[in-house]
Amino acid sequence: MEAWQQKLIEAAKEAALHSYSPYSNFPVGAALLSENGTVITGCNVENASYGLTMCAERGAIQTAIAKGYTSFKAIAVVGLKSNPCMPCGACRQVMLEFDIPQIFLEDEAGQVISYTMDELLPHSFGPKDLV
Repeated sequence: MEAWQQKLIEAAKEAALHSYSPYSNFPVGAALLSENGTVITGCNVENASYGLTMCAERGAIQTAIAKGYTSFKAIAVVGLKSNPCMPCGACRQVMLEFDIPQIFLEDEAGQVISYTMDELLPHSFGPKDLV
């Protein structure tokens, strides 16, 4: 694994420590790498009204957009209690919107698994379909 990939995984782990997950007790962190090398993180934030919960991946992407970043190299997702923590369908669709080419997940043994969007969301509907 390259140094930048390890840095991204570590940033996702750090973000997971800030998770607000009192209902599921399932902390998740995400770290997004912009094209210029900036790392933007997010963590899951739960709500008593479960449908209002925000996943770590979407939180990181929304923060990045709010800061003016729109082009990304990769995202790392780490669930502190998952083996590995696969992004939910909503997060996969949002990642597709921003054409994130590499998705890194770490399992409980510390192995990093790399996926592409085509692997996580085959036969998808996205921006290219609306042109």
